[in-house]
Amino acid sequence: MARGPAEVSFPGDKNRKRKVRVRGIKKASKEIQQRLDKNLETLLEDPESFLPEFRCELGKPRRDMVAMTLRNVDYVSQKRHDRRWLSKRMVKRRGDIVCKSLAGSLLAAGEEDTSTVSVYNSPIYGASSFIRRGNGKQSHMVGIQNFTHSKLRLLVWDDHAKAGHWFFSWDGGFVCSGMEAKAPEEWIESSLKNSSVTFNGDDVRWSKGLEKEIVVNEQITDSGWLKLDFGNVVVGLCSSSLSKTNDEPFVPSIALGMMPPKLSAVVDAEWMWRPKGWPEELELPEEGKERLNEVIQAWMNLAVPDDKIARACKNAILGSIEEGFITGNYWFADDSRDELLAHLQGTDDERKALAVILDSFESGVYVRRDGVVLDSENDVIRFDDSSCHSILIALWEKYGLEVLEELFGITDEEASMILNRQIKRKQGFGAFLRELGENLSTSKRLDRLPWESDSLPSPLNFAETLVRSAVENGIASTVSKARKGKGLDMAMGWAWLNVHNRTESDAWRFDESSRDKGGDWVPALQALWDAAEDLLLKDNLDAIEDYKAAMGWLTEVTGVQV
Repeated sequence: MARGPAEVSFPGDKNRKRKVRVRGIKKASKEIQQRLDKNLETLLEDPESFLPEFRCELGKPRRDMVAMTLRNVDYVSQKRHDRRWLSKRMVKRRGDIVCKSLAGSLLAAGEEDTSTVSVYNSPIYGASSFIRRGNGKQSHMVGIQNFTHSKLRLLVWDDHAKAGHWFFSWDGGFVCSGMEAKAPEEWIESSLKNSSVTFNGDDVRWSKGLEKEIVVNEQITDSGWLKLDFGNVVVGLCSSSLSKTNDEPFVPSIALGMMPPKLSAVVDAEWMWRPKGWPEELELPEEGKERLNEVIQAWMNLAVPDDKIARACKNAILGSIEEGFITGNYWFADDSRDELLAHLQGTDDERKALAVILDSFESGVYVRRDGVVLDSENDVIRFDDSSCHSILIALWEKYGLEVLEELFGITDEEASMILNRQIKRKQGFGAFLRELGENLSTSKRLDRLPWESDSLPSPLNFAETLVRSAVENGIASTVSKARKGKGLDMAMGWAWLNVHNRTESDAWRFDESSRDKGGDWVPALQALWDAAEDLLLKDNLDAIEDYKAAMGWLTEVTGVQV
């Protein structure tokens, strides 16, 4: 449990006590206190317990920072029981910085009460408890007092790592390889075994989603994989395994066992992938290889997260291609436009519209997944998405007028109106283009009629209006219109409802005179509708004469003067 706030009395405030909370300090749990006491006791017996094994030649202390620290550690070791000397050394401004923290830790080791501890919070290494004595670096005190922890003990050597030295730590070993990043085989074995990804195999290892043959033969896969060469061990890492690491990302799970945590210094990495459709005999662009190497290096240096590495690697390659078509992870040559359109998801109408747009491009274009359209520096046409609808949404505002003119012959104000309406509605392009085609087809069909609806006298013009509406929108759309006629139009409306058997429960809407007249007009109106069906819906162009004859009959029975 955390220690409660200390009670402090202030001058002039004799009757009141205030509670002050000191940040970063707490009461140690029994487990933490026992661990620290044990480590401090070991340090007091042997102050060199926290030192790594040196598998390298050290230089002279004046020129080699590690050698200088070792010489000072030896000197502090000889003074470890001199508490007065330790008290001065732990606050001394000059001298070896590691030994300043060592002196404070050795002083703490001789104290009876170690129940109050400080907390070191690191975004990388997490929270760690230690006893703070003196003004040495907190991270150094943490590493010295937790020297049995395989990762925390590396904190002691951060300044030495900046000076060029390399350190490798694992459960069972702690090694300094000097100025050369040479990972011990034991460290490699332990790091792979305890990483956030599970591997199979020995000299060649592979994660879930791969097979041994793929790694051994360096085969290209559709999803891509990372080949990691540790020298004596080759590792195949599937991109799907990286995206599923829940507890700890892969690179930190290994790199935090070395100081500096720079995995690229001990591993050669290669991304095994190429766009689908890219010829095997054709090398990837050199620019793409360079970008790819930069991405992999950034990933190994903890700058790119695991779940972004696959996408970043693919983009590095795709972004360097300067010709052809790219959609998603597929590449098509310049002369494979039809194959590209066939690959895209959508209706035939959407593909026709996109074909018009492709012919309109004067240079390269990149349509991102978020709909942003960018001009390309080269001639490649690239779509992040493979859906015709999403691509058309992104390109419609700029190229929609060309689609309307090319596919439907619609221009000028009408085209602008349709363009803007679709921009606002963002209707599915499959339905939008289909309806536009149907409406245009209906409009052209209606042009076959020999009269305009407003050129005929009443009630003939009303009959013509009902015919046009029925062809364009269906019989159901005319029922309400037929009920609302006035005068002779009311009688024609009644006749229309009789022709289509829609009079049930509607008789009360019409007066007796309209019902009588309309009833007499039914045969002629029936003939007019039959001719309209043949002419407009069944494409029987000879029915134009039947339509004229039926309209003449309807003119005669209604008594209208034309």
